[in-house]
Amino acid sequence: MMINLEAEAATREENNAALIAALDQTGLSEVESRGELDVVNDAEHGRWVATLGADAIAELTYRFVGGRVVLLKTWVAPAYRGKRVATDLVARALDEIRESGKKITIICPFVGEFIDRNPEYADLIDKVRPGAGAHPKHEPAEVGHDEELAAFQRDLA
Repeated sequence: MMINLEAEAATREENNAALIAALDQTGLSEVESRGELDVVNDAEHGRWVATLGADAIAELTYRFVGGRVVLLKTWVAPAYRGKRVATDLVARALDEIRESGKKITIICPFVGEFIDRNPEYADLIDKVRPGAGAHPKHEPAEVGHDEELAAFQRDLA
């Protein structure tokens, strides 16, 4: 079975664009968890799964790397897009990560956009390895430098 990497990448980009567009249409500062959506950490498969009744309608995949959680991608079933499912899923996953005391590296652009709109989660981002999906783009802090020096160097660039 051949996997068409270009088609898969295009589909992933479309899904990310749709999720980010949904963020722009809703005020995330007003987001509250909806009781009917259940979010379960399927650690065996490295994903948080959002279910509605018996149906899995969304997932956020992750991996553990170097003591931190790398958030890879968010997927929502087409029928549930634009209904804050991804927002609830990401918020609940980030709450669980906060309870564990771990930091995150963001690959998924939706998670980066979510945190940009909900800065109370920004402290979860690993300062050394924020990830390509961190938004706004964060420069990794250099090990051994204090935060003021790193901020000064960013301002000069």
